[in-house]
Amino acid sequence: MRVTARVGPNHEGFLTAAGGVQLFYRQIGAGPNPLVIPNGFHLFEDFKWLAEKRPLIFYDVRNRGQSEAIVDDQKLERGIHNDVDDLEAVRQYFAIEQLDVIGHSYIGFMAGLYAITYPETVNRLLLFGPMQPSANKQYPVQSDNTLSQVSSELAQLQKHRSADPIEACKDFWAVLRKIYVTDAADAHKIKWDRCELPNERNFMKYWTGKILPSIQRLELTPNEFARVKAPVFIIHGTRDRSAPYDGGRDWTLMFPNARLLTVHQAGHAPWVESPDLVFDAIETFLDGQWPAAAERVTP
Repeated sequence: MRVTARVGPNHEGFLTAAGGVQLFYRQIGAGPNPLVIPNGFHLFEDFKWLAEKRPLIFYDVRNRGQSEAIVDDQKLERGIHNDVDDLEAVRQYFAIEQLDVIGHSYIGFMAGLYAITYPETVNRLLLFGPMQPSANKQYPVQSDNTLSQVSSELAQLQKHRSADPIEACKDFWAVLRKIYVTDAADAHKIKWDRCELPNERNFMKYWTGKILPSIQRLELTPNEFARVKAPVFIIHGTRDRSAPYDGGRDWTLMFPNARLLTVHQAGHAPWVESPDLVFDAIETFLDGQWPAAAERVTP
């Protein structure tokens, strides 16, 4: 049985990763079979119900959220590889033999890369709208005009930017959140900004300067994917504007034991637009079974 020595009553604090970097975490729930959600605080309200059966460990990845703001550039240079090794530091800190992991968006990419790098430590892997496995592959572009509308609104916003950085961040997110859902009426359900935190307000510089280039330099091979024996479950919306749906299919093709749940007419947060389908599938998968709607993907 997979157990953890440190998971107990609800608590939060900091743990130390490579280079002495301090990562903020929150743990809720108790019992065996911990579920780790990297960069998961924007998902906390939507996913905390999973703690009814297992301990959940949310943590802010390096230079994000309430984790340490890093000024030493060398501690950021490895980009996504730092995040992979930091997840391993989290596993070791909580003394978890094998962990379950949920990764969303580019953290889904990171979680997949973690499974490739540390295959023996993963029990089950669940990826929501993961960034495509090859950043250099081109996919069809969504045919609606939401992206152009949002781009235009952001350009106008830039001309009248608030002098208050927190208010400017909130204004930015009030526009940006529209791209993450199919129906604009659901945009208010996207509460990912965390504008009160300087790390979050400054994330784009870190993303474009360190994380994205490190991902673009990667070309993962079939032999690397073959190392992963754990079940991998990809949940992807067909109208995802941030991470192409066909990228989710590619993840499913590459892992030897993977299945895909297609959420039709859903965007980058499929649990927001199809909660019953998605939450039932999550529970079934984490309980050790494949959901009925999960499909194997063929080329």
